[in-house]
Amino acid sequence: MDSATMWEWIGYLASVVIAISLMMSDIKKLRWWNLIGAALFVAYGLAIDAIPVALVNFFIVLIDAYYLVKLYKKEHTTSG
Repeated sequence: MDSATMWEWIGYLASVVIAISLMMSDIKKLRWWNLIGAALFVAYGLAIDAIPVALVNFFIVLIDAYYLVKLYKKEHTTSG
């Protein structure tokens, strides 16, 4: 399999992971799946020189990470 085909499949995988994330009712699971999908899209965007794709998905990774930290901190303070 050549490099272009591999990156194309990573793009498809990223799309599937994002779609899966949108089916989650648990917000933590949604954020984790979405973060993974967006991270795959960052790699995909960089690999195919699609900087706008990489940048917007990097921003989504940061947003997901921010809210995950917030969720885990809230969970830690309410359980202790």
